[in-house]
Amino acid sequence: MQKIRNFTRDWFASGEPWIWLNAAAVGISISAVVGILGLIAVKGFAHFWPSQVMLIEYQDEYGQAQQVFGELVELDTIPVQQFIESGGKEEWVDPNSDIMNRWLIKTGNRKISPPDFRWLFENQIHSKQPQTGVVVLERIEWGNAYGIPNSLTINQRPQDPAQNPTQTIRGEGLYTVLLERVARANALRSEVDALESGVLNGINYQLERLRLERRGLLARGDDNSPRLTEIELLQNELRADYEVSEAQLRALYEELDQDLLNLTTASGEVLAVPVADILHTWSPNDMSRLEKTGHYFAAIWRFLTEDPREANTEGGIFPAIFGTILMVLLMSLLVTPFGVIAAVYLREYARQGVFVRVIRIAVNNLAGVPSIVYGVFGLGFFVYFLGGNIDRLFYSEALPSPTFGTPGLVWASLTLALLTVPVVIVSTEEGLTRIPRSLREGSLALGATKAETLFKVILPMASPAILTGIILAVARAAGEVAPLMLVGVVKLAPTLPLDGNFPFLHLDRKFMHLGFHIYDVGFQSPNVEAARPLVYATALLLVIIIVTLNLTAITLRSRLEQKYRGVES
Repeated sequence: MQKIRNFTRDWFASGEPWIWLNAAAVGISISAVVGILGLIAVKGFAHFWPSQVMLIEYQDEYGQAQQVFGELVELDTIPVQQFIESGGKEEWVDPNSDIMNRWLIKTGNRKISPPDFRWLFENQIHSKQPQTGVVVLERIEWGNAYGIPNSLTINQRPQDPAQNPTQTIRGEGLYTVLLERVARANALRSEVDALESGVLNGINYQLERLRLERRGLLARGDDNSPRLTEIELLQNELRADYEVSEAQLRALYEELDQDLLNLTTASGEVLAVPVADILHTWSPNDMSRLEKTGHYFAAIWRFLTEDPREANTEGGIFPAIFGTILMVLLMSLLVTPFGVIAAVYLREYARQGVFVRVIRIAVNNLAGVPSIVYGVFGLGFFVYFLGGNIDRLFYSEALPSPTFGTPGLVWASLTLALLTVPVVIVSTEEGLTRIPRSLREGSLALGATKAETLFKVILPMASPAILTGIILAVARAAGEVAPLMLVGVVKLAPTLPLDGNFPFLHLDRKFMHLGFHIYDVGFQSPNVEAARPLVYATALLLVIIIVTLNLTAITLRSRLEQKYRGVES
């Protein structure tokens, strides 16, 4: 026994148990992170795989036989006692089992047979089997539609009946023609989007600027200014261009609204779907493994590059990706000079004493302030005070409509820069502290000024620490949501902050953010079941973006550390 006690005492004295405990803690943390990311990836990206569409026959709660086309989304179990207490029918209960299995089925066709997700108990289902010939239609509105194509009418209202006569297609070859007409509709829709967001949006933007300029001249009493005549001529030219483009837009819409698909649902009801409303169509039960793989990656690409639809429960998240990256880059450009200048002053220029110690304590405490407090401060100071004064000084002709006196990209970036500047200050100060005093004295002894020593010796050697602070700032800023809800982030931004209109980067515009998008889709969505996989996919994408930004900064930091390692030693 004494030998065991001595061995245990010596073992703990050697510190080996703490090494093993530390290794176990690191292993558990890594496993937890990998597990969470794996769960998010499986739940999110499995949504894009083209699942089989089943013909499901079941008995509803009124005892009526029903048929639906649908995808089996999730299998769940509940206790039999809970099922009975909730009013379930006892004939659906299996006497040999204590649990009830139920399927979450995506049935689509929300416009004629809501809801598009429903729970069916397994004992309620008589049969479920794949049905050949069933197509899935991804529509602009009303979600997916499931059914068997019955007929396709093309060129319903031909502009030239002799060249493009009306045709009704049935039977074999209908699906091939449908794919061609959907591709044609997508091409026309792209032309419409380019015309609306390009030419027409640019004309409207220029007309608004001319209107505000004219209003400003009249407000200053320049009623006889020759510029008023120039503005009127320019407005007339722009209105004439707008009428030409609007005529082109109407022609495109007329050409787009030419085809109609009749779809037969599982219940035998015929659903008329304009091809102009169809974004994509596929027949999952008739697709090979290779075709499903191609469809899977195409769906992920559309998720990354398209705009959201249907209250953000469908479509893509490109505006949110763009807004998140742009905001983080602007925040980094703002926080870096302020944080570095403050740290340099505190370490290199300020006389060390009680006042500097109080400032350091205040900076450290700022890092622990709840982020929503920064949001309230940003709303009150940046938006209402600073932005309101900018509007009164430089954009008075637009009042009472605010330009900068409303939440926008610049105020969100400034608020997050203020939130993360303590991290940059502390990290930069630590880097400056590690630089040997002999290097400073040697530089000054060789005739360099203090400013030359700072910019050519001290700051380059402290650059790894500065990048460390930026890395931490980016990681925190990219995931913040609470302050952004007050200073610029919206559910759906009509236009991106960056476009082809001068000055190209519009700092006053509102924007979308991945963190807020996750919150909105997860907790404010009218269609919870449709939004759930998008929450997982968006969360994983946000993590990937943060990791990518961090890895970029870490790579730069490693190169700088290797460059100056020999100098520090």
